[in-house]
Amino acid sequence: MTATIFSGMKIITWNCNGAFRKKYHLLDDFGADILVIQECEDPAQSGGSYREWARNYLWAGGNKHKGLGVFARSPVTLAALNWQSENAQLFLPCRVDDAFNLLAVWTKNAADYAYIGQLWRYLQQQKDALSASPAIICGDLNSNTCWDQRGRVWNHSNVVRELEEIGFYSAYHLFHNEAQGRESKPTLYMQRNLEKSYHIDYIFMPKSLIENGSSVAVGESSMWLQHSDHMRVILNV
Repeated sequence: MTATIFSGMKIITWNCNGAFRKKYHLLDDFGADILVIQECEDPAQSGGSYREWARNYLWAGGNKHKGLGVFARSPVTLAALNWQSENAQLFLPCRVDDAFNLLAVWTKNAADYAYIGQLWRYLQQQKDALSASPAIICGDLNSNTCWDQRGRVWNHSNVVRELEEIGFYSAYHLFHNEAQGRESKPTLYMQRNLEKSYHIDYIFMPKSLIENGSSVAVGESSMWLQHSDHMRVILNV
């Protein structure tokens, strides 16, 4: 049943590094059903061709120039979910085609629980909601096992284990048979420096979908680094 719900779905997550109004066309040729874009402008407060292009979307954020957006091609439908979570940012949960839930993520550098700590905090409040229906979690987590700190409850590795406990597995790691922290394909080149590469963008989903033919691909730096310090990640279900 779960496989049927997601069957044929193509999803891209990408931190565009701002100015998405000038970059959205870079994703058009992939034919994605859903785009999860971090650091994008709010189309409602933007203009020109970007506002016209973004006809089917949800957006969240405190800065109209850099927020979190979910964009869908017609006839895919998006409906915002009222999953309120205190002091956790930035998360955008929605219902797709009234069939499954999508949690878009761009974790922020909050003073108390930074980056992956934001996702840990969100999980503590919304774990039941996430596990109640078939779902996909994807976005920029700003995190990797290599940054785990001794004794910290919200380390990356701990969050990955908590996600697995409720049925969410990293699609990239299962598909490429790689361990957390041992990724061969970076999704971030810090300051656009090829020597500062990390894997910090993820898609989590039911394990059965990954084992039954889904694929995950990370964009190449030769193509994407001129547009962003992050590589796009594409999931084919």
